[in-house]
Amino acid sequence: MYCEDYWRNGVVLPCRHHQTLCQQPIASCPDFSGDKFQQVRTRPAKSPTSLLVSAQGIQSTPLNLAVNWRCEPASTDLRIDYKYNTDAMTTAVALNNVQFLVPIDGGVTKLQAVLPPAVWNAEQQRILWKIPDISLKSENGGVGSLLARFQLSEGPSKPSPLVVQFTSEGSTLSGCDIELVGAGYRFSLIKKRFAAGKYLADN
Repeated sequence: MYCEDYWRNGVVLPCRHHQTLCQQPIASCPDFSGDKFQQVRTRPAKSPTSLLVSAQGIQSTPLNLAVNWRCEPASTDLRIDYKYNTDAMTTAVALNNVQFLVPIDGGVTKLQAVLPPAVWNAEQQRILWKIPDISLKSENGGVGSLLARFQLSEGPSKPSPLVVQFTSEGSTLSGCDIELVGAGYRFSLIKKRFAAGKYLADN
């Protein structure tokens, strides 16, 4: 992580800002306040999730996961447990458009006992669960399970990594923020968001 300091021109910046607003009345342009603002950047890691877990433990991840496989010659049972984790966020906000994707090999011939309902892609041999949002307001406070049983023709299956994707707005995981020093101007809007990049789990 590193910081960069920026100083504003007290005459040029306001003029350019108001010029932009005149040209685009509904544009999302902030009002810069103070004589100085600081931009904080974090350098992306090659494996963000692994870095967070190894450095801070499972409490650093917004969605805790546990994957269990039961692989037999004729069938495979898959169970995914998830738990919404407020400790990972500076402010507790919902995880939106949550998707759980798992490849299943072994020649799946039939999908049964799926809970909740999921989408099975027979061509790619993948199962996909979609949950609109997960938060403390969700059932059981954001704690749940995904279950599926697969009938096989060429089993047993080999466990494969679970891939999860989601987005969230209104908070950060790093705790990074922006602050204006001084008076006379202000931010009209500050957006905070994070999204899952390479978010994997295996058994």
